[in-house]
Amino acid sequence: MKSSEGTIIIRNGQLIDGNGNPPIPDAVLIIEKGTITFSGAEADAPETSGAAIIDARGGSIMPGLVEAHFHSTYFNVAELEDLDIKYPVEFVTLLASRNARLALECGYTSARSGGSLFNIDVWLKRAIDEDLVPGPRMASSGREICGVGGLMDWNPDYRKIGMEGLVLLINGPEEARAAVRKLVKDGVEWVKTYPTGDAAAPDINDHHTLCMTFEEMHAVVSTAHNHNMKVTGHCRATQGIKNALRAGYDALEHGTFVDDEALEMILERDVPVVPALYFEKASVEKGPAIGMSQRVIDGHLETLEGGAESARRILAAGGRIGMGGDYGFAWNPHGDYAKELTFFVNDVGFSPLDTLKCATRTGAEIMGRGDELGTLEEGKIGDVLVVDGDVVADISILEDRSRFIAVMQGGIVRAGQSR
Repeated sequence: MKSSEGTIIIRNGQLIDGNGNPPIPDAVLIIEKGTITFSGAEADAPETSGAAIIDARGGSIMPGLVEAHFHSTYFNVAELEDLDIKYPVEFVTLLASRNARLALECGYTSARSGGSLFNIDVWLKRAIDEDLVPGPRMASSGREICGVGGLMDWNPDYRKIGMEGLVLLINGPEEARAAVRKLVKDGVEWVKTYPTGDAAAPDINDHHTLCMTFEEMHAVVSTAHNHNMKVTGHCRATQGIKNALRAGYDALEHGTFVDDEALEMILERDVPVVPALYFEKASVEKGPAIGMSQRVIDGHLETLEGGAESARRILAAGGRIGMGGDYGFAWNPHGDYAKELTFFVNDVGFSPLDTLKCATRTGAEIMGRGDELGTLEEGKIGDVLVVDGDVVADISILEDRSRFIAVMQGGIVRAGQSR
């Protein structure tokens, strides 16, 4: 991805560095050839001539946001079958490109894939890196792994169709290793698995059931780590969370029902957790209108309450929380990403600065790029979001794209009013 060749000065705003520190008023950010060379109070800024100036209009200068559980290939999904049999790969590719552009326009300069149809995210990442299409910098995932009969195995045998475009179904450790080896050939960075079920499948695979054995999970991790790949998993049930941690998972998606032992394990290994809670709230609020059964809605409510409590406990104990998740459903569409941040402040009880840290620094760390991205510090890449307004006083401003003065990657304005 190209970076700016010149010098850019962003001034006249408060600077939020992404580390959770209090904002710096009357701040300046200087980006030279795509890299941050100064971040601090204007009174301390070096003199720079010949630079382009971006006026923050008294608003906020902050790191670009990181969507830590991005499904580029999900598009207005109304039923589970929409994910694997509704569209051909050619159309899904076009939809993914559109979703990537939308994410960037929403201020998300980076994203970590949470699973992808047809290996599209690997090639989408390359297209973005080579400036063929606009989108967030990506850490790619691919087809997901689930035990046969588990949450993602929903096509009945009488249909005589497989799930190969979406998920690799396994029986036992040997098949788990074989599945990971297919993903090695595909070139993914993150292996996404399904250790547990979900409220969406109350009859067989609800949020308290397991969809993979510990032996299968351990086989996934050992094979993936051998090839320098990371492993994450859809983990709601308490035992599934513990199995994932004992198996050596590098991150947890959801981490819904965390008990004392699981919390201790999370902290001991410093494993980041991406709760993805706004999806649950949207399911509860919009479920009746879309015909969701009351049993499923009740399950999502239990998941929402349990996930919020687990997230509070993890953050309070010094653990790491990432922001994002599961956008692309009919009731939780792409473009609503920042609603997750508002929800964590207003409903879960995180402070705005903690929430922004989770959505920037921690997200970059989850991607494996914390040394390059996620904070506004000297030497970091100039991925910046400039917002007309005080996002600490009102984080919901981030839901309004019309308030974005500049969305920058490597010092280049990709979206916003200054483009």
